[in-house]
This record gives sequence, structure tokens and C-alpha cells, in this order.
Amino acid sequence: MTTSVPRLSWREKVAQLRAHPNTKSRMLGGSLIMLIGSGLVSVLNFAYNVAVARLLGPAEFGHAAVAITLLMLVSALTLSFQLVAAKLVARNEVVEAKAAVYQTLLRRAWKVGLALGTALLIASGPVARYLNLPSAWMIVVLALGFAFYVPVGARRGAMQGMCQFRRLASSYVIEALLKLTGALLLVEFGMNALGAIAAISVSIICAYFLPVPAELKIKTHTRVPASLSEAVQAVVFFVGQVIISNCDIILVKHFFRPETAGLYATVALVGRVVFFASWMVVSAMFPISAGANPAEDRKFILAVPVTFVVAISGAFIALMALAPDFVLHLVFGPHFTQGQSVDALLALYAAMSGLYSLSVVLIAYEMSRKVANTGWLQLVIALAIVAGIFVFHDTLRQVVMVQLVAMAALLVLVAVIPFLRRAQSPSVWQEAA
Repeated sequence: MTTSVPRLSWREKVAQLRAHPNTKSRMLGGSLIMLIGSGLVSVLNFAYNVAVARLLGPAEFGHAAVAITLLMLVSALTLSFQLVAAKLVARNEVVEAKAAVYQTLLRRAWKVGLALGTALLIASGPVARYLNLPSAWMIVVLALGFAFYVPVGARRGAMQGMCQFRRLASSYVIEALLKLTGALLLVEFGMNALGAIAAISVSIICAYFLPVPAELKIKTHTRVPASLSEAVQAVVFFVGQVIISNCDIILVKHFFRPETAGLYATVALVGRVVFFASWMVVSAMFPISAGANPAEDRKFILAVPVTFVVAISGAFIALMALAPDFVLHLVFGPHFTQGQSVDALLALYAAMSGLYSLSVVLIAYEMSRKVANTGWLQLVIALAIVAGIFVFHDTLRQVVMVQLVAMAALLVLVAVIPFLRRAQSPSVWQEAA
């Protein structure tokens, strides 16, 4: 005697997935939410840069761009707290333990943020002189935002670890929207580059006060043991990441004239858009991979971000190769193309960013499963880029080529090393996975 299993309608299947989402549906849903969020943030950030560039011109825009780059350097600490919070919150199944992780990391983030902001405030004069900024007040205003920026990372990491991707994406979107509107108002009021920088700090402070899941605020006496290896792994990874993503702009600002540095900053925006969109997809993958059971399909978890990153990078490379001058003139205006050729620079920078984004996907995937060493490899490549730019900086093309060669080498290494390690000790690798 056989019993027939009733077939569910597509509406019932959707309702079932919403009530009990599996790893594949969470991976796809989270990636799409974060990708849509990254699209909105990229549009808003691009609008910020376009508006500031058109209102201020190349030289003043170079001042604002280097301030953003300093903020990106500090993001090594911000993203370290976010990564550790996301991983530990995702791995704890008990709500009290999740809350304890969040509250402990938030307290530590505040200590680091306040120390960092104070240090930058004290060093504002020398930093402004090294970067050829017209006023130390630009660094002073930025220091206020730095104090809040690290705790923002802990709060976002908690959202990420809870797989609250809508809330996490909204946090990024609101920050970008406030930065854009604040910059437009302050620049129009005559504050120029200082106004654009002040808008950055205001947006960060406002982002801190966006609500986190209520479960994380419950009072708990659960103690969270220190995870030194996780913290070191995260710091090493993000120190390497921010050096790779921002050292070129800092060094170009130092070695080249303000107008040339401003032009390079617009070229670098292409890479930041590609990388940010890719990183948002990785943000969805990371907590799902960290919390996945060994029996679950981990190949699918890796395949989704790789597919998205390849598609994003390919689209940008094609666009910049086919119409670089048109894009630059249309978006930033004639001031950024007069007497300057960026035909090859834009496509090369997009290609470099695509290679790096793929490397980050592989590194983050390995880090989600265990304490990985590929972050140290990335740090070595980052320092090699700095050394390379110090030697080869006669033209902007040389600066980009140094990075392109380094990123190709990094991708090959991070793709090959895990396979070699698995071949040498498959039982240990399976245990880690």
C-alpha cells in the first residue's frame, strides 16, 4: 500500500522557505539583498564624489578624497570588529551568548575608537602637512568621526552575524545618504572641502545610533572568552585590505601635483565601486558559511559570491574599456579630462579591482571556516605594492600596473595554496571544513 505525498503549490513552497530557510535560500537571498544595498550605496557614494568634484574642482576634490582614504585606512579596525562579531555571533546558537559577544566587543570597540580619535587629533598638524592639506581642521573634524567608526563596525557585525541583511544594508544606505545630503548643504554654505569632510563624520555618528536587533540588548551574565586568534586573523586581513585599497591614493597625493592626484582619485572610484559591491556579497556569504553544518553544501556557498563578483567585475571592465573618456566626462565634467588621457587607466584599474575582489572572496571563505593564514599572504602583497609604488611612480600608469601585477599574483596564490594544503593533509582540512 502506497501513500501519495501531496504536492505543494509554489505559494506554499515560498511560505515554507520563508518559515524555514535553508542554507541555499539564505545564501541567495542574503546576497541579493546585500547586492541591491551595495548598488544603492554605490550610487549615493558616486553621487557624493561627483557632486563634490563638480562643486570643488580637481585640487579641492583631492583634499576631500584623501580624507576619505584616511577613513578607509581606519576601516581596518572597524571591519576587524565587524568580522569577529559576525563570526562569533553566527556560531553561537543561544541568544544570551550572542548578546554577550556583541556587548563585549562593543565595549572594546569604544576603547579603540576613542584612542584612535585622540591620537589623530594630536597628530592633526603633521598629518595635514604630509598630505599637503590646506588646514589641519580637516583632520580634526575627521578625528571625531574616527571615534565612532570603530564601534559602528561592532554593531554592524552583530547584524551580520544574526543574518539581518536588510537591517545591515539599510545601515550602509542611510550613512551614504546622510553623507551626500550633508556634503551638498555644507559645500553650498561655503565650507568647501572641509564641509565635504564634515559630512563624512556626521554620517558615521548618525549610523552608530541606528538600532540593532533587540535580542542583543538583553542583560546577560554570560562571559565571552577572549578569542585572540580570531582577532589577530581579522586585524591582519583588514590591515592588508585597506593598504591595498588605499595606499595608492595616499602615495599619489604625496608624489604628484594636486590636480593629477585629483584625477587619479576619480579613476580609483571605479575600483572602489567594484570592490564595495563585491564585499557586500561576501558579507552575506561569511556568517552563513561560518554557521553552516559540515553536512551542508559549502561549494554552493562559495559559488554564489564568485559568480556575482565575476559578473560585476566583467561589466565594469567592459564599460571602462569601451567608453572611458565618455564616462569620465559625463560623470565628473570637462575639468577632469582636459589635457589628461585616462583611456587605459580606467580599464586597468577595473581589472585590478576585479582580480582583488576574487581573491578576497577566497580568503574570506577560508576564514569563515577556520583561522586561516592567507591573510598574512595578503599583507605581504600589500607591503610589496607600497614598495613598488615608491620605486615606480613616474606616471599614473606605472602606479596602476604595479597593483595589477600584484593582484594577479595574489589571486593565483590564494587559489592554489588551500588546494595544496588540502592535498597534503585532507583529514585535517575536512575537520576544519
